Amino acid sequence: MEIAFLLFDGTTHLDSVGPYEVLHNLPDADVKFVAKAKGTYRDKCGMLGLSADFTLAEVSAPDILVVPGGGGADAAAEDPEITEWVKAVHETTTWTTSVCTGALILGGAGVLKGLVATTHWRAMETLESYGAEPVRERVVRQGKVITAAGVSSGIDMALTLAAEIAGAQVAKAIQLGIEYDPEPPFQAGDFTEAPAERIELWRSGINKNKR
Repeated sequence: MEIAFLLFDGTTHLDSVGPYEVLHNLPDADVKFVAKAKGTYRDKCGMLGLSADFTLAEVSAPDILVVPGGGGADAAAEDPEITEWVKAVHETTTWTTSVCTGALILGGAGVLKGLVATTHWRAMETLESYGAEPVRERVVRQGKVITAAGVSSGIDMALTLAAEIAGAQVAKAIQLGIEYDPEPPFQAGDFTEAPAERIELWRSGINKNKR
């Protein structure tokens, strides 16, 4: 079972690493990190990198596609080399998934046209521009397409997918193995309940140390 994780510059790597920690535990999982070229792809800050060991051309028919988001997702959604690859592999995938603003890349590839989908709260209007019907839900399944909201919801998406593939007991065992039992110190993750000043604090960029 070939599982392809797309990488690009400006990826939020937890979008990939969270689902990876779930999906690589599935029976017969063969995980490949792919990109336009082999090498290291860094997050928006330039501080954290993940390595792509395969090019897009080398992975043409994955069973599962995972598309992360991040600050670079908007540009990737308009990159024809990326979107044409996503469009092509989607034709034969068993599951096509996205995390956070990775949904914009699926949108740019035409995958979400006419489908209900979710993404990070900051990108809902952009998602709609690609012909999707955006909803504020943590995980949304439409046929073989599964989209997840911001960053941490990628773990929820992956566990949902693991249950579909291997059954609930396997998914629960994986959840136990990664001890995914969140008790956040603040009830502050819901955009609809956030005060304007907190939203602006995030939008303005808390960490100014950008490379």
